[in-house]
Amino acid sequence: MIKISVVIITFNEEKNIERCLNSVKDIADEIVVLDSFSTDKTEEICKKHNVKFFQHKFDGYTQQKNRAVNLAVNNYILSLDADEELSAKLKNSIKEIKNNPIFEVYKFNRLNIYCGKAVKHTSWYPDRKIRFWNKEKGRWVGDKIHEIVEADKDCKIGFLKGDLLHYSYNSIEEHISQTNKFSTLGAEQISGKSFPILLFKALFNPVFRFFKNYFIKHGFLGGYTSFMISVIISFETFLKYSKAIFLYKKKS
Repeated sequence: MIKISVVIITFNEEKNIERCLNSVKDIADEIVVLDSFSTDKTEEICKKHNVKFFQHKFDGYTQQKNRAVNLAVNNYILSLDADEELSAKLKNSIKEIKNNPIFEVYKFNRLNIYCGKAVKHTSWYPDRKIRFWNKEKGRWVGDKIHEIVEADKDCKIGFLKGDLLHYSYNSIEEHISQTNKFSTLGAEQISGKSFPILLFKALFNPVFRFFKNYFIKHGFLGGYTSFMISVIISFETFLKYSKAIFLYKKKS
C-alpha cells in the first residue's frame, strides 16, 4: 500500500477550502497546505482539519506548487487547487490504486462547474490533467499561468476513472475579472514577439479559438452556457494580444 500526500496552495480560499479538504480526508495520509498569507479564515479552517499548514510569499504558480510538493513527506502526491474536489468515482479509483499501484503517474478528467452548471463541452472538458504522481518521477513546470505536471519521459501514464470537480466561476463577473488578469499575464510573456506577428494573432486567433471551442469541441451542444464560455475564451485571446501590442509599443 502506498501513502499519499495531498498538497494544496491557497490564498483567501475560505469559500472553497473546506469542501476540498472534506473530499480527500478518506484517502490522504497527509494533507499539506501552503498558503500565501491569506487575510480571511483560510488558516483557521485548515487548522480545524489538522492539516500541515505552511506559509510562503507567492512568487508564481509553478514555484509555489513545487514548494508545496517538497514539503510533503510521502512520495505519492495528489495535487489539488482549493476550488477543486474529488468526485466519488475518482475517490474510489484512487483508493484502488492506493492498495495496488500499477503506474507511478496518473491523469484524470477535470469537470468545470460554471455558475453552478457542469460544462461537458468546449475545450473545458475533459480537460485531462496529471495530478497524482510519484514526486520522483515528475514536477510542476510552466510559465506564469499555464503550469502543468511534467512526467519523466520513461514513465508510462495511467488513467483514473472519475472527474476532478473544479468550481471555476460563480458568476460571469468573476470570469471576466479573471480573464482580465490572465490576459495581462499572457501578454507579458509574448510581448517580445514582433509587431506583425502580434497583430496577425490579435486578428485571427480569437476567431479560431471561438470556432474551435464552439464547433470543433461541440460547444453548440452545451446551450447558451457553452456559447458564452466560447465567446469569453475568444475575448481573452484578443485581450492578450492587444495588451502585448501595447507593451511592445511601449518598449519600442
